[in-house]
Amino acid sequence: MSRGGPGAFEGAWKLARADYWIGGHVPAAERRAVFEDGIAAGRTAVSLQPNRPEGHFWTAANMGALAESFGLRAGIKYRRPIKNELETVLRLDAAFQQGSADRALGRWYFMVPGLFGGSHKRAEEHLRASLTYNPTSAASHFFLAELYRDAGKISEARTELQAVIDGPVDPDWAPEDREFKEKARTQLAAIR
Repeated sequence: MSRGGPGAFEGAWKLARADYWIGGHVPAAERRAVFEDGIAAGRTAVSLQPNRPEGHFWTAANMGALAESFGLRAGIKYRRPIKNELETVLRLDAAFQQGSADRALGRWYFMVPGLFGGSHKRAEEHLRASLTYNPTSAASHFFLAELYRDAGKISEARTELQAVIDGPVDPDWAPEDREFKEKARTQLAAIR
């Protein structure tokens, strides 16, 4: 990829976004390479336009997916850089992609053990903040449901899962929304 030509920034962050999606849908043996490529593409976008949120966000997204896919060692390695990139997005444009940085930080605070900075309270705060940008976000409602289920708040978890199922499919997030709706149906059936 050309580092400085017209379109290099757009190409870099869009490659990082594509790698994030592809990495979540390829066989496990191929995931690491795809997510690492996404991280590299995101970092290229950041180097080209450090004051734009796209590169920061998709770098963090690929790091987060890599950490979730490959366990504790990857989680510890990327814990701080993920948070730093997402906080940068919040500073640059909190509304970016319908509050995606708050959504991802909510997920970060949920997934990271308390000893390393995780917090259910902070997770809920960020997830609720993301809903101010898109009140029907399937991802935000699904992540809230996971948080509540983990905390033993089953009634609240059911409410959030139902919100995922009943919510509209956002044209900008249609593939993701459909996956969250399917997962919500499965989880709701399991906790009835």
